[in-house]
Parts: sequence; C-alpha cells; structure tokens
Amino acid sequence: MTDRTILIEPLTKEAFAPFGQIITTEDAHHYPINSGMTERFHDLARVELGGVHARPLISIFRGQPYALPLTLSLVERHPLGSQAFIPLSPRPWLSIVAPDLSGVPGRPRAFLVPPGMGINVAMNTWHGVLTALEAQSDFLVVDRGGDGSNLEEHTFGTPYQVIQPA
Repeated sequence: MTDRTILIEPLTKEAFAPFGQIITTEDAHHYPINSGMTERFHDLARVELGGVHARPLISIFRGQPYALPLTLSLVERHPLGSQAFIPLSPRPWLSIVAPDLSGVPGRPRAFLVPPGMGINVAMNTWHGVLTALEAQSDFLVVDRGGDGSNLEEHTFGTPYQVIQPA
C-alpha cells in the first residue's frame, strides 16, 4: 500500500458530515400523511442553490459498474449547488469525496454506500464521478440548473488507487 492508496470506508453520518449529508430513513424525522397510508421522512438533505436564476433539477443517471481496484484520476465540484444521489437500484456503490485545500482537492476518501442509502454532496465539495459497483445502476439525482458555470474538474498528476480493505 502506498500514500496514493485509498481504503474504502464504511459510510457513517459523522465521517461524511464534512462533505454533505447521508440520505437515509434511519433516525429521520417522520410522520404519517395521506390518511396514514404513507410515512413521510422529512427534510433528509440540504439542497443548496447559489447564483441568480437557479432552479433545482431532478434527473436519472444510469451508471455503468466500475471494478475494484479503481484508478482515481479525476474529481469535480459544483460551486453553485449541492448534488444528491439516491440509488434506484438495490446495490452498493462508492462515494468518493475530498476536502478543499485552497482551491484544489486534498486527499480523497472513499465511502461504501450500502443499498438503499443516498448521499447529498455539499455545494463546492470535491467528489468523484458516479461510481456504481456490481452492475448497471440507476440513480435519482437532484442538483442545480440555471445561469453560471457549475462544474469545475481537477485531474490528479499522480492517480490514486481505491481498494477494498483486507
């Protein structure tokens, strides 16, 4: 293992907090609606929209699976809005995020997101591309549309290797 190796971590609210929120019904505020036939899990993530003429977008992304170990050479961030990924397929997937170090990404972290759980990447947070595992997977994505440039990419001079812990 080298200093360019990233071990995949289990996803917890505390570990992911510097990068955004986990989207899960576990411990969420909830209450019945629709004459008691539906349970609403309320306000699970903070949708952030910066700039003028901003509007939320709801899309479906269909991701092809990545194999491990994964070579991580590119991360991106969205300076004008958050980006939520909610899986529609019952499979685990990876969320790769990195702290910001004066405008460039710091050392990335990789989180294994269990089936049925989503994440909301905070505005201006470096993150990897959608990383499905095992099979093609669909995700409901909520992010920002509107005026302004909302994509910044960074290519690492030396890629990282993302691996499963032993």
